[in-house]
This record gives sequence, structure tokens and C-alpha cells, in this order.
Amino acid sequence: MTQIELAKNKKYSREMKAISRREGLNLRILCERIARGRIVILQNNKRRLPKFCAVGEGLSTKINVNLGTSSGNPSLKRELEKLKIAIQYGADTVMDLSIGGDLKRIRKEIIEYSPLPVGTVPIYEAAVNAERKYGSFLKMHKEELFDILEQQAADGVDFFTLHAGVTMKNLSLLSGNNKRLTGIVSRGGAILASWMKKNKCENPLFKYFDRVLDIAYRYDVTLSLGDGLRPGSIFDANDRAQNAELKTLGELAKRAWGKCVQVMIEGPGHVRLDKIRQNVLLEKRLCQGAPFYVLGPLVTDIASGYDHISSAIGGAIAASYGADFLCFVTPSEHLRLPSLEDVKNGIIASRIAAHSSDLVKEIKPALQWDREMSIARGKRDWNTQIKLSLNPQKSMHYYGKKKGLSHKKVCSMCGEYCAIKLSDNP
Repeated sequence: MTQIELAKNKKYSREMKAISRREGLNLRILCERIARGRIVILQNNKRRLPKFCAVGEGLSTKINVNLGTSSGNPSLKRELEKLKIAIQYGADTVMDLSIGGDLKRIRKEIIEYSPLPVGTVPIYEAAVNAERKYGSFLKMHKEELFDILEQQAADGVDFFTLHAGVTMKNLSLLSGNNKRLTGIVSRGGAILASWMKKNKCENPLFKYFDRVLDIAYRYDVTLSLGDGLRPGSIFDANDRAQNAELKTLGELAKRAWGKCVQVMIEGPGHVRLDKIRQNVLLEKRLCQGAPFYVLGPLVTDIASGYDHISSAIGGAIAASYGADFLCFVTPSEHLRLPSLEDVKNGIIASRIAAHSSDLVKEIKPALQWDREMSIARGKRDWNTQIKLSLNPQKSMHYYGKKKGLSHKKVCSMCGEYCAIKLSDNP
């Protein structure tokens, strides 16, 4: 039985009990929200993950880290190093987005070494295989795509990003007066749109969605319904195509729940600050409260080299309004494959955004963490402050051990004029 099927029958799984304890959410409420599709548990039924996680209403905001090779850099070793960093710095999930090298081996290695849930975008492997076999991904057969879905689920993938909302009808909204500045920026969405146009047929993930559900049900793979028509510019945000796709995803979510399949909805993208609330509330309404997984959103188009900051701003705002899951963005977004340092910086920025929103949501563990930090600051207890920080190693690097200061419980910024010290001894 899938997690949602167990919940509908008022049965508590091992995972539900663990999440209830970990998150401080009443087990009965947790079970009810899973049954209604408001919470998902990311774990393939072939796996027993030490760090499985749940995403959704009333839970802490989770963050995902993207891994994956490119055609120009197919090194598996490099991606496994990124996986180690993701684990070390507190990611909740990882996604393998590889398009270079031996994709099956890369995926299996990442799954084997990851204690975290692993997601994929199956259309990538299907397209790469078709390119290698036929000389063009446009010659891919729909059966080959479903074979990949089955194979990846059998390998233990915990969640799939599927761009099932990229339909003929929704694509028509990108033409004429609706033409965008940046067109389709989703790689999976663009692959499917190109294939559909060339072959003059409907998206197989949409047309044969029941087949997708059958596979997902057998392995309890969570479907992350991808926003293939997400905006790649703040000027394209909230247009007709994006909103039409979101409506389609809401309809598909209902079908998934009817088959006891867990589902999340993916969101933008590039969105201006004042439109983020509208995006989140619209998803919650059209998709009946399904967990919302957002890429960013990035709040400006000019932050190349600093897009992790732009994303953290948008992510904090989105999650404070109810988004549940943040996909990290690195400083190299739009520019290159991320380095190890890029991955670390992206994770920390996303964790700050997630934690900041958890304070707004009044998530008890988040509030307690900040309280303990404030108490340590009030006591000028630098050891505890460093221990409680998101990156203790970096905090210690900045604090240092300044001769003549550290023993007096002050830092090098204010020294003897430390405001907290003065207020303790007026």
C-alpha cells in the first residue's frame, strides 16, 4: 500500500510515526493531511532511507539540491562530491539531472550513496537515449519514455518531475500576442514541446497519465508535476500559459489522489516580489492544497553570479505564504555547471530562506533554534553561537581567536564597547 492509501485507511506507517516525532506534528493530523494530499512522504517503497522526509502543510520547509552531469562534464566522481556536500550542509533531498555519461550508472550510484530521497526528470534520460540511438531526441518513441519511468522507479527513485501540463492547448497560449521574452526555459518542458511539435501529437505524459499513475502506485513514487511553462523572466510571470498549465496540474493531481498516488506541484521561476503571494495562493486554490515546490522564485533577472541571493529572497517570501519545498539555486545559475563551492553557497542560502519562513509559519523546532541562539548572544557565549549557526566552520573562521578579546567575551567589532556587555554592567 502507498503512504496515501495507508493514511486513507487510518493506518500509521513507520515513516508517519517518525515524521510526527521529528516535526512535532500530531500523528492523527499528519495522517489526515497525507490522506487529503496536503503532505507527501518522499520514499520509494523499495528503499528504507535513514533521512526520508515529508513535505507539506504544517511541516518545516524542505530544500532540494540539484546534482547531475552535463554533456561537456560527465564526471560521476564530481557529482558524488556534490552529494557529500548536500548531506553535510543540510539538504533534505537531491535530484539527479544528468544528461552526460552513463546515465543509468550515475543514477544508481547516487541512489546507492544517498541517505536522502532522490528525484529525477525521466524525460532527460529518454531524450539522451533517443539522441544516441536515432541521432535526434525528436525520434523518441513514447514507449521508450514509459520504459524509463518503469526502470527508474524499479531502481529506487523516490520522486519524478514530470512535465505533464505541457499540452498542445497550453502551448498554443505562447504564440501571437502572448509571445514571451524568454520562451520556454524548462529543459524538460522544451524537450517535450519540441517533440510534440515535430511529431504533431499530444504529450504522452498527459495523454497516458493513467499509465504514469500505475507505475507511481506500484513503487509509491511521488509525482512532482513540473512547471514546464514556468517564466524565465519577471516580465513573463503570471501569464496565460503559466496559469493554464497550473490549472492542468491541479486536475492531474485530483486524478493522482484518486489512484492513491502522492503528488506535489512545481512552481516558478522568475517572479517579481509583489506577484509571489498571488502565485502561491493560486497554486493552493487550483491544486487543492497540494505541496508546492518552487524553483526560487528569483525576484530579478539581473543577478547573474548572485542568483542564490535572488532565489533566497523569493524563496523566503514564497514559503512564508505557504510554499513547502524550495529548490536551491547556486551563484552559477544561468552561467555554468555549479562547482562544489557553488553548491555549498546555494544550500546555505536556501536553508536561510527555508528557516526564515518557518519562523513565520511558527514551526516549533525553528522557533526554539532561534531562541537558543538569542540566549547565547545575550550571554555573549560565542562557542554556543558558533555551534548553533548554519555553518559553524565559517562562523569560527570569522570570529577567530583575537588575542586580548576572546577571554573578555567580546568580539573584535566593538571590543570593550560591546553593547550587550555595557547593558549588563551599566
